[in-house]
Amino acid sequence: MSRFLGAVRQLGYVVDDIEAAMDHWQQVMGVGPWFYNPKVPIEDYRYEGETYLPHNSVALANSGYVQVELIQCRNDVPSMYRDFRMAGHRGLQHVAFWTEDYDRDLARMEGEGFQAKMSGKVGENGRFVYFDREAHPGTVIELSEVLGPKGRMFDLIRNASEGWDGSNPVRPFPDLSAI
Repeated sequence: MSRFLGAVRQLGYVVDDIEAAMDHWQQVMGVGPWFYNPKVPIEDYRYEGETYLPHNSVALANSGYVQVELIQCRNDVPSMYRDFRMAGHRGLQHVAFWTEDYDRDLARMEGEGFQAKMSGKVGENGRFVYFDREAHPGTVIELSEVLGPKGRMFDLIRNASEGWDGSNPVRPFPDLSAI
C-alpha cells in the first residue's frame, strides 16, 4: 500500500511490439484476456505543459486485482513513454493508483511536492496524470480517475480475467459510451 494513494492497481509496460507482448503475456504468463485499442483517443493531452496529439496503442488485462497495461507509441510525440524508450528502457514504466476523487488526490500529491509532467483524459471521468518524479526506471506514478465508463470498463476487464480459459485472448476495447 502507498501511504499516499492506497494500493497499486496497474503496472504499465512500454513495449516495442504490443502484439508480441500480448502473445507473451497470454502464452507464457497465462494472463488475459487482453482488451486492445490500436489508437487510444486521448483528449486534452499535455506533456510538460504543451499540447500534442499522441498515437498510442494500449492493451489491458488483469492478473487478480492488478491490471497490466501494455503501451506502444505509434508516433514520436513527446511523452514519458518516449522518454523511457529514448533512455534505452523497455518494460515497467509506471505504476498507477486509481481514484474516484481525482481532484482531492491530485491536490494531495501536489501537496507532497509532486508535479504533473504528462496528463490527459480518456472518455468521461477518465482523467490521468503522470508525476515528474522517477527515482529509477519503472517508478513513475500515475493517478488515474476511474469513475463512470472508464471505471466500468476496468471492472469488465477484471471480471473477464476471472476463470479465463485462454479462449479469445485478444478482444477490442469495449465502447465506453455503451457501458
